[in-house]
Amino acid sequence: MSKIHFQEKFESRHNGPSQVEVNEMLSALGVDAVDQLIDQTVPSQIRAKNALNLPAALSETAYLKRAKQIAEKNKVFKSYIGQGYYDVILPGVIQRNVFENPGWYTQYTPYQAEIAQGRLQALLNFQTVITDFTGLEIANASLLDEATAAAEAMFMLYSARKNKAANTFLVSEKAFPQTIDVLKTRAISFGIELKIASVSESNLTDDVFAVFLQYPLGDGSIIDYKAFADAVHAKGMTICVAADLMSLALLTPPGEWGADVVVGNSQRFGVPMGFGGPHAAFFATKDAYKRNIPGRIIGVTSDSNGNYALRMALQTREQHIRRDKASSNICTAQALLAIMASFYAVYHGPQGIKNIASRINDLAQLLDHAVQSLGYTQLNKTYFDTVRFELGEHAGSLKAEALNNEMNFNYNGTEVKISIDETTTFEDIQTITKVFAKIIGKTLSDVDFDAAEKAISSSIPAELVRQSAYLTHPIFNSYHSEHEMLRYIKSLEAKDLSLCHSMIPLGSCTMKLNATAEMVPVTWAQFGGLHPFAPLDQTSGYMQLIGELNDWLSEITGFAKMSFQPNSGAQGEYAGLMVIRAYHESRGDHNRNICLIPASAHGTNPASASMAGLKVVVVKCDDFGNIDVADLKAKAEEHAANLNSLMVTYPSTHGVFEESIIEICEIIHANGGQVYMDGANMNAQVGLTSPGHIGADVCHLNLHKTFCIPHGGGGPGMGPIGVAKHLVPFLPNHEVVETSGEEGIHAVSAAPFGSASILVISHAYIAMMGGDGLTNATKTAILNANYIKSRLENHYPVLYSGINGRCAHEMILDCRNFKNVGVEVADIAKRLMDYGFHAPTVSFPVAGTLMVEPTESESKAELDRFCDALIAIRQEIAAIESGEIDQTENVLKHAPHTAAVVTADEWTRSYSRQTAAYPLDYLKAHKFWPSVGRVNESQGDRTLICSCPSIEEYMEA
Repeated sequence: MSKIHFQEKFESRHNGPSQVEVNEMLSALGVDAVDQLIDQTVPSQIRAKNALNLPAALSETAYLKRAKQIAEKNKVFKSYIGQGYYDVILPGVIQRNVFENPGWYTQYTPYQAEIAQGRLQALLNFQTVITDFTGLEIANASLLDEATAAAEAMFMLYSARKNKAANTFLVSEKAFPQTIDVLKTRAISFGIELKIASVSESNLTDDVFAVFLQYPLGDGSIIDYKAFADAVHAKGMTICVAADLMSLALLTPPGEWGADVVVGNSQRFGVPMGFGGPHAAFFATKDAYKRNIPGRIIGVTSDSNGNYALRMALQTREQHIRRDKASSNICTAQALLAIMASFYAVYHGPQGIKNIASRINDLAQLLDHAVQSLGYTQLNKTYFDTVRFELGEHAGSLKAEALNNEMNFNYNGTEVKISIDETTTFEDIQTITKVFAKIIGKTLSDVDFDAAEKAISSSIPAELVRQSAYLTHPIFNSYHSEHEMLRYIKSLEAKDLSLCHSMIPLGSCTMKLNATAEMVPVTWAQFGGLHPFAPLDQTSGYMQLIGELNDWLSEITGFAKMSFQPNSGAQGEYAGLMVIRAYHESRGDHNRNICLIPASAHGTNPASASMAGLKVVVVKCDDFGNIDVADLKAKAEEHAANLNSLMVTYPSTHGVFEESIIEICEIIHANGGQVYMDGANMNAQVGLTSPGHIGADVCHLNLHKTFCIPHGGGGPGMGPIGVAKHLVPFLPNHEVVETSGEEGIHAVSAAPFGSASILVISHAYIAMMGGDGLTNATKTAILNANYIKSRLENHYPVLYSGINGRCAHEMILDCRNFKNVGVEVADIAKRLMDYGFHAPTVSFPVAGTLMVEPTESESKAELDRFCDALIAIRQEIAAIESGEIDQTENVLKHAPHTAAVVTADEWTRSYSRQTAAYPLDYLKAHKFWPSVGRVNESQGDRTLICSCPSIEEYMEA
């Protein structure tokens, strides 16, 4: 190619090793070419015969130009649709320094608390916001969306019900339709009956175990539920309330009038609508349910030096650790979005948020009085932000005129709902009023806005006006100037290790480059400003992007179609199993309820199977970590009449391409089951093989792993599912926006396309890599993993490998023998922090091991730095083994070492300060200091403090 036609490839920016480094790694592995290594690693029988048929790769500049063209096809009208989604003003200091900052969005879930204190504090702030606003005692660190949070609450209250014979969940008929849709999906598996009816004591029959209320109602009106709540509790039932977070600045918190659980969406706290997500749902409840609450809770404890420290509470950290006994399969939260919402609360403070809420309410009242003065009837006697007008014969005319003025309202027959938000101005109210006036032959001059403004009093019932204080902690009353807010954000960011600092080599989690060019379009208003229920003709840009992504991912997976509704990997698992269930039932096979799961499977697999109402039967693994085919065949044949599915991860959870995978799929099909493939390890498949080619029927994709959506410190994630042709009719539908056919299962997420705005990231990645680039990324990931294996296997036993001694994209380092000298795998994890690294995955899938995955994005120099650190730690262990160093007084047991400890006036330890802080030379120019010493997990679990404590409260605890 001549110079004039040369265009730089994004692939060379995404894949870490240079060609020189690739050659050096190949030499270390004793092979001449990357393809020779791939032939030794990936079984020939599963290799794809053809290259990926994808569009030619675009440069970063060309992609951003094309993305802008796609974005401009979306029409961003003023949205007054409401129904759980509202336009917002995202403060610039939060947008620039959190939303657009890889120092915040590239971290992993804060399992290693000592290098995650910044985001842990931000999440503790979020929990404090939620407990303060809801009036309840405990909150988690976010869930996926409002509808799935409601479903989690339903199951929690069902499990904790006093009357075990009761199986009816009474749902207000005025709850949001998308929430009811998701409740229908979740109720099926547990035999819970949904009774969708009016909220009245007459409906509190003996078979009801709990009640679900919307506050304010879905039509915008406000009801005083106090007497009803008393009646519910008198009958031994419980109450879940879905509440509008912004409204609670003015309304009496549900916890004060009787709610047992309050759920909702924090989107109104500065998070763009994004065509449905991602947004951080919230879940608050009474202290009595703290052992039952789903998801993660951040709690206060102390470190090894007695200082304030935070961590995830162990009993709630990951409920899927309980496998098929789990009460939830939640794995992903929405940490980044919860962090943004918490910073919004910090920035505005209690008075600022009250001002915003009051202004919303005042503008809603102004609209109410102005339009009523034209002769219309407003139907909501009480309301926070939503007014509802009867239009009669003018319904069609109003809709047409509103669209002419680029406004979307919420229509229902001859009624229209209009929801005011933070972005609404006085001029907007005039424009809306002008539309109402025009269709009946009047003008704005017919409206006396001065009189309408003077008529504003309160549309909230006096008995429901909030009296209690909120956000009283100093954190929410100290950082209201931008300068102070910027410094506060940066002070927390500095406490966290992210991909900005070093590789995060987590096995099964694929922490790879989140390229800037992939992230830029997410911030564009054409993607961020769209309501998920906007009219279809306003969303053609999104429809094009989603359509292209569907085609590309179908090609990559070998499947017929994708559903983008699941907004986490675990939710993808659940959705896929529910699709399989619907398929079996369509054939009259209502009895198929057995799910075979290998002993080595991800913990979410059995948890998801349980959530889907399936009975888990565990399949053995052999001594090499592979599925025991004989045991699988025996159990498949034993349960043939009732076999629903097999859940399998490929390459295996042990980091090996199992040779027998095609035979395994054939055994399941021969016995009437379907094969669900967990897509956690797709980063080792793309371009080399595919789930469809291997024989799977369903597979979820972790877009936050293989396809470059950042992990965000514990979310957002996306878990779309791909299915074979026979399962396409059963993909999830949606109550508000059609996404499937009549046989489609009910919704699994609140929004029709899940967290749609971050699909842009994966779209960008695939478009810029192209088929060859994606395939090369897979090959490079396998090369990097095998290079690490070659450097470390003489220092740490590698548990499993393929028949040619190769690993796939990850490997397991066996650290169990070090227990003989008192060294636990956790000690190695903490000591790695002193070397500037996040630990690999600890004790999964085998206790006492480290699972390492480097990804393709790391250079050989970074791989070597990591290997040097682990080898140096092995030498530190060897010194303990030889007796040179004491088993209890050593550098591993005291790790990690903070700057305060190392620079203290007094140093009494048996090793030097240099050994503690700078064990290798590179650290002198590249040092990341953990902000706290080793965190005391058990203390935090004994005294669970999950909201910001005062110093006095903390010391007392």
